[in-house]
Amino acid sequence: MKIKLSAVAVLAMFVSEPSQAGTLSEAEATFLDQLVTASVVLEQRCDGYEVDGSGAVQLGARLLGSPEAAMAMIDAYAAAIKAFDGEAYDPGKFRSEVFEAAGKTFRRVRTDLIRNPKRACADYGETSVDRGLLRRY
Repeated sequence: MKIKLSAVAVLAMFVSEPSQAGTLSEAEATFLDQLVTASVVLEQRCDGYEVDGSGAVQLGARLLGSPEAAMAMIDAYAAAIKAFDGEAYDPGKFRSEVFEAAGKTFRRVRTDLIRNPKRACADYGETSVDRGLLRRY
């Protein structure tokens, strides 16, 4: 009976683990949404935009409180992209809540960009420029 009880306890821990995944703070969710939006603009090859790496870190630092926190979110997003693509990633940087939230934002923005590329590229691209994540070239 003790063995069965122990097995049930271990199984319960594994089953409940996904529900214990961390949640994004409001600041993290905001920064991630903006980060993903800018990356989709680049992924969809909207003309005239390129990444502004230092601007992204500065925005993240303002929202999250430090450049280290911004880089941690950027790294978590990079790990989520690699996981989605089936590539090797650093499991220490992977956060399931980032993976899920990024996927939702990516699908929403990409759908807009596919449906109306000219308008959406301008809207999302210029918003990302205003936030400092992208720059015009």
